[in-house]
Order: sequence, then structure tokens, then C-alpha cells
Amino acid sequence: MRLQVYLSHSGACSRRNALEYIQAGRVSVNGKKILEPSFPVNLQDVVSFDGRRVSLKENIYVLLNKPKGVVTTTKDRHAPSKIIDLLPLELRHLHPVGRLDRQTSGLIVLTNDGELAFRLSHPSFEADKVYRVVLNKPLSAEDKDKLEKGVVLEGKMTSPCRIKISSFVELETIIHEGRKRQVRRMFSSLGYHVVELCRTRQGSLVLGDLKPGEWRLLKPEEVQRLYQELKHVPKTHPIRSQG
Repeated sequence: MRLQVYLSHSGACSRRNALEYIQAGRVSVNGKKILEPSFPVNLQDVVSFDGRRVSLKENIYVLLNKPKGVVTTTKDRHAPSKIIDLLPLELRHLHPVGRLDRQTSGLIVLTNDGELAFRLSHPSFEADKVYRVVLNKPLSAEDKDKLEKGVVLEGKMTSPCRIKISSFVELETIIHEGRKRQVRRMFSSLGYHVVELCRTRQGSLVLGDLKPGEWRLLKPEEVQRLYQELKHVPKTHPIRSQG
């Protein structure tokens, strides 16, 4: 296993941060500082991060319905309400996969499986993200066509998306990118204001009957299905789940 993957699977940090920490000289293998993220390690090696030994932990997967007003980041000490506070203490080491802005509600995954987090959030794996959107006015057929083909945000076109009109001002938007506040900004670029925004599905995971603030552990078959969708066969790590 590559050192970067080992470090993220240990739960010490995310895959992206693991790359930075290794290159900064904060990680050692068998007492020797390693600067190469692809350095091969096995279960017999002693891997240390900032002088403390880390090891592979059981993978845990949580699906949570984020309420409005709660921030996704786990690092903002001044935030009045953080997503991690909705979990019991023994699960607060998990990392959110991607972000939902403060006023957006809905489905978000938290896990210590850095590999799955990377594949679920990176646009190259094309995991659908489905949002229920309520606008301040009806979406015209012309603007619907423009949004589905892509609009320019900060000098770069958005990827094609799909939009299904549900009612007068309510619709469903399906994207697989994850730019900051992307859905809101897409509609804003054409003069619409998003009144309500809720993520209802990500990949094969659906929000279901979870009420705002509620969470559940994913079942092993749900995790396996996600890996299959993301064109990847999961490594044999233990999975903690319900049932």
C-alpha cells in the first residue's frame, strides 16, 4: 500500500492532507523520514506521524442529514454549530466527504476511509449529486437549456447537468462536480435566487427517511455498491456498520 493511502486509511488525516504532510517531512516509516507519498508500506511497518505511531483502523461510514445552519467544516472553532457535533463522541474523528454550505441541507457522508472519500468527491469518478431546488421564480425553458449545457463560473464552464422540473418553482438538479456553492451560483448566473437547497442523493446513497440532524451507519452492501459504482474494487479492510 502506498504511504499516502496508508496514512489516510489510518484516520489521521484526509488523502489530500496526507500528501502535504508526507512532503513536509512529518511522516516516517520504521524510524526513517519518508518524503515520497508513493513509498510502499505493509502491515509490519511502523508508520509514525509527528512522532506518534499510526495504524490502520476499522473503516466507519456514516450517512447524515445535515440541517440548515450547521457548518460542514470541522476546523472552525468559532462556528456555533458544526456537523461533527451531531455525532456521538466516538465518531467525531470522522471526516465529511465534501461540503454543504451553511444554508444547504441534506445528505452528507462522514468516514475515515480516505480512498472512498476521494473517489466519492472527485468529479472524474462522476458520482451523481442530486439536489432538490426551490427558486424564487419559475425556470424558463431557455435558461434550463443553458444550465444543462453548462454556464461560466469564474471563467470556467460547468459540466453538463440534468434538470427535472417538479412544480412551479421546484426542481431537481443532478451534477457530478463539486465546486464551492456550485448549484446556487449556477442559478444566480442567470438571475435566479435559490430559496431552498437540499441534497437528496449522492451516488447510490439516498437520504430516505432521515430527519434533519439524524444519521445512520451504512450497511456493508451499500459501501460495496459505492466502490463498484466508482470503478474500483475495495481493499479488504474491516467495515463497521449497522446490521
